[in-house]
Amino acid sequence: MISLPFYMRIVRASAWYDLIVTVGFATPWTFMAIHQSLLALSQSMAIPGALPPFEPAHMLMANLLGTVVTLWAVLRLRHTQRVHGQYDAAARFAFAALQLYAVAHGASLLVMGFTVFELLFGVAQLLPIRQSEGY
Repeated sequence: MISLPFYMRIVRASAWYDLIVTVGFATPWTFMAIHQSLLALSQSMAIPGALPPFEPAHMLMANLLGTVVTLWAVLRLRHTQRVHGQYDAAARFAFAALQLYAVAHGASLLVMGFTVFELLFGVAQLLPIRQSEGY
């Protein structure tokens, strides 16, 4: 069992991770830079799987993801609550499942790097908390 203050630090750490990793997805210009960097990394390391060019509809989905996850991260940083960690854990397991599905259907193995963090933060945010501390 972990203490509530320690749990809140985990929730904030997961929010910082999300903010750093996804804020660049929020606009077409920043996402294109990220996409080009990931493409170069994938090619230089000969990582299996597709990292295709993005059409406007793909870009829209990436930008929506970046915007929503960035705002969710800011909420968790500004108003950290135990329940936010629990909802975030559920979202992370859903993201991990979708990422595994994508890789199984030909997406780049680069995705697995993100999947590891989704699972780690998901498990950490489901750890039991000492009941004596309220909330």
